[in-house]
Amino acid sequence: MADDKPLVKWSRGEGVSTLTLDRPQRRNALSSALVQAVRAALAEAKADPDTRVVVLTGAGDKAFCAGGDLAGGMAGGGGGFPAQIADKGLFAELILELQALGKPVVARLNGDALGGGVGLMLACDLVVAADDVRVGLPEVKVGLWPMMVTALLVRHVGRKAAAELMLLGEKLSAAEAKALGLVNRVVPRAQLDEAVAGVTGALAARSPATLKMGLDAFHQTADLPLEPALWALRDRLVLNTLLEDAAEGVMAFMQKRPASWKGR
Repeated sequence: MADDKPLVKWSRGEGVSTLTLDRPQRRNALSSALVQAVRAALAEAKADPDTRVVVLTGAGDKAFCAGGDLAGGMAGGGGGFPAQIADKGLFAELILELQALGKPVVARLNGDALGGGVGLMLACDLVVAADDVRVGLPEVKVGLWPMMVTALLVRHVGRKAAAELMLLGEKLSAAEAKALGLVNRVVPRAQLDEAVAGVTGALAARSPATLKMGLDAFHQTADLPLEPALWALRDRLVLNTLLEDAAEGVMAFMQKRPASWKGR
């Protein structure tokens, strides 16, 4: 049955926009329609001057995102080969758009992150998880491989750990995921909202211009060899020092007062 309500819920407050994947009956699995809805919400958040930080989470307490919806167009589907290529490309576009947002994105792991949900989580800048959630890539058990997630996973945990996760399809505890570098913070479930609010509050208090410049530099140079990365970052440092917010930040530090960011 087709979804008859918005697939992404949006709430705003104190510079933070929370986007909630709202398909709890399907464990927030990524149908083609949901991927498009998340992309549209991100575009709106990117254009919204009042949004300084984005939180991405799932409805309910069972799943952050259970991966591709095998019944919703993300495993096979009709329309012929060209249509399938375009459809699968929607997830790649979503990953790239998350990393080009220019605003910090925090994944709030309210439940399990599986398959494509791991890719969604890894595309976020920070991850805060409840201590009872699980993280895994079980696709191999149904004859599939987490193809696009592979690119992110190798960059986060290295080849041996990535191969083990994908070949065996085992689920990790939140603590194990943190030890591998997949998750930043693990807290008791009752403290999840408090922990997320602490992170987003700190981010919202920073210069949005500096965060955008820094995130762009981080994502665009992370995979460059050392020498070209250093020269590219040198040029970005010069631009950083020319920001009005940089001058304001230094002045506020010298005068021992809170900075008043202009976002430029």
